[in-house]
Amino acid sequence: MRKQIPEKMLLVADIIENKQRVIQGLHKRGFDKPEEVVEKIVSLNRQRKETKTKLDQTLAESNGISKQIGKLIREGAHQEAEEIKRKTAALKVSGRELQHLLTEIEQDLRTLLYQIPNVPNPNVPEGKDAENNLILKQHGEKPVLSGDKKPHWDLIKDYDIIDFDLGNKVTGAGFPVYKGKGARLQRAMVNFFLDEAIDAGYTEIQPPIIINEASGLGTGQLPDKEGQMYHVQNENYYLIPTAEVPITNLYRDIVLNEADLPIKHVGYTPCFRREAGSWGAHVRGLNRLHQFDKVEIVQIASPEKSYEVLEEMLQHVVGLLKKLNLPYRVVNLCGGDLGFTAALTYDLEVYSAAQEKWLEVSSVSNFETYQANRLKLRYKSQDKKNVLLHTLNGSALALPRIMAAILENNQKEAGIEIPKILWEYTGFKIIS
Repeated sequence: MRKQIPEKMLLVADIIENKQRVIQGLHKRGFDKPEEVVEKIVSLNRQRKETKTKLDQTLAESNGISKQIGKLIREGAHQEAEEIKRKTAALKVSGRELQHLLTEIEQDLRTLLYQIPNVPNPNVPEGKDAENNLILKQHGEKPVLSGDKKPHWDLIKDYDIIDFDLGNKVTGAGFPVYKGKGARLQRAMVNFFLDEAIDAGYTEIQPPIIINEASGLGTGQLPDKEGQMYHVQNENYYLIPTAEVPITNLYRDIVLNEADLPIKHVGYTPCFRREAGSWGAHVRGLNRLHQFDKVEIVQIASPEKSYEVLEEMLQHVVGLLKKLNLPYRVVNLCGGDLGFTAALTYDLEVYSAAQEKWLEVSSVSNFETYQANRLKLRYKSQDKKNVLLHTLNGSALALPRIMAAILENNQKEAGIEIPKILWEYTGFKIIS
């Protein structure tokens, strides 16, 4: 199905004025033949301008002649008016052809622009994949477990707190059922994460979990991640992959006042991802799901302050991991591992003692103007100009792998001792 692409998207003028910066940034991402794509954009934009000029001239000439015909008719010069009408008819045909050509050029230009990911921030390291990501910080000692340690997919069966077989019966693989203390621990973490964000100045939002196409295009999930989202075809709706999408889209086509910045929102939602082709032994249990719960923080900031905001959001997530007493590390994603819409992303990973590996539990990203340009999200500066804002978001936190790490890292002979910070939320201290 051909997408209805909004008029405004990536700034063509910015690409043309900063061709080398864009090309170098796309090379850092491993983007295929960026020089050819950028030159194609330049060429299409030139064709667009030339065609638009011809169309405007044709319409202006046609309008001028129409006025002349009216005058001739009023003066009784009907034969001369008829001769000019024939010229007007030819101009109208030419105008329709030029309009059709302009529409095609604009569609080709928009389609091409949507293939271009965000240009990485200069602080994004070089690299092709996750192996080249830069570890910035590591905190906490890795738990040392006894020889009979178990991974969480065995623990959840032992304590009957999460049931994948029931989820498979009701829906399919990757849709777990949380039971008893498992459900209470899940709810406790949601409430804890929300309370922490509210205390940090975020306003809670409970958004829809189904979005329309315009919302997916606005924040960049479409067309990039179309195959990863669940699609309700009859209504052309999509199940959200993260609360970032509906929350950020609240500000689509909005001009904010500078005094209102930064905008700070937090939202809890279930999230849905098809994760096509990613199933296997390395993503067992809670490591990768089709439906999972997540608390998301979103900020909208001025371009001058957005990287201060990014650091603030990173420290907020770090604070949550410290309170949960989970060993973590902060990773700066390299160009080849960077998300399509992000200018810079920090991943936070926690250590799973039973699996003996690091699990990603949060991504905190600055999208700079990439999403705002698609959303037409601006603010009015002191000199009364409309300026594109910067959008940011972060997982604070995604629950499945946090749950996995808590279960695995805290297994004792008597049961699983949950973090002290959650006791008041759960009403219990141990799963036994």
